[in-house]
Amino acid sequence: MQLRPSTRREVKMKLALQGSSGSGKTYSSLLIAYGIVSDWSKIAVIDTENGSADLYAHLGEYNVLTLEAPYTPEKYIQAIDLCEASDMEVIIIDSISHCWDYLLDFHANLQGNSFANWAKVTPRQNSFIQRILNSRCHVICTMRSKQDYVLSERNGKMVPEKVGLKAVQRDNVDYEFTLVFDLDIKHNAVASKDRTGLFMNRPEFVITPQVGKLILNWCNTTSAGKQGNQISQLSAKHSNYQQNIQNYGNSTATPTAS
Repeated sequence: MQLRPSTRREVKMKLALQGSSGSGKTYSSLLIAYGIVSDWSKIAVIDTENGSADLYAHLGEYNVLTLEAPYTPEKYIQAIDLCEASDMEVIIIDSISHCWDYLLDFHANLQGNSFANWAKVTPRQNSFIQRILNSRCHVICTMRSKQDYVLSERNGKMVPEKVGLKAVQRDNVDYEFTLVFDLDIKHNAVASKDRTGLFMNRPEFVITPQVGKLILNWCNTTSAGKQGNQISQLSAKHSNYQQNIQNYGNSTATPTAS
């Protein structure tokens, strides 16, 4: 055991996008991935969404690994292993909600004490999340969102009250990611968690490959002094997003991370 000075090292981004059906999670993930690596052939999509990843094949020749039910944590882990062995640089897992749905069904069908049975579920979930965090690739995970409710007392009665959207995954799984984007039905993104300092408290925006490039620059910053200067420069670029989005929207070419 020994103390050491803190050191800024290059890191691999672990990012999550959460939103309801039709919010653009898959498409936005692909644009971020391309911005990070600038090479479609180095992007792999682990697809559990009935082939939705292939809907955007016009963007470029990225790789797709289709998973079929049951969506066990072990199957996801094997898929990540395969992507790494194939020298992928960005892995998109679309989505990790299916894994949690599987684990909930698995738990519901176990015999015996329900509370005690979580001991058979939690280690499998933890192994899956740790495999994501320990990957040598950049990893982008998508999560479905659903309407969340709490019980509130009104006139002496407990009634359900809407409190926004909640990701279909284990509670507080967003704590594990460096960056979490929430997408609305109009494809606008806001950062609900941001350890990079690039996107928090910014107006909502539409994701383009430029987002991936900003993320990559942050990941590759190793000097504390350079980090502060670079974040300032990247933040200035971020303020020009609306122009970048407009230019991208007017272009019919394959997206670039310029």
